[in-house]
Amino acid sequence: MIALGLSAGSANAQCGSASWYALTSKTASGERMNPDGMTAAHRSLPFGTKIKVINQRNGKEVVVRVNDRGPFTKGRVLDLSRGAASKLGFINAGHTKICLENIG
Repeated sequence: MIALGLSAGSANAQCGSASWYALTSKTASGERMNPDGMTAAHRSLPFGTKIKVINQRNGKEVVVRVNDRGPFTKGRVLDLSRGAASKLGFINAGHTKICLENIG
């Protein structure tokens, strides 16, 4: 896991860049990817972990479940499903600055 900084308030927080993807293939956890679901790919958090993701550019936040591995692009800490990216408001941009917090 690449720690790009901590947000105030939580020792379990991680900040950096996030992007989104919308495949329909199987994820690393074995389940089929639902592009409209509220899921994410993280390099090391256990599958099933719920994390709160906050878009640092607009303050929007969502809770997603880790079900895949990634991202595989240097400097990114999270890949989100299209559904989560839509709720966070960065579909058109393709990526944004986020902070995430492990909530279980």
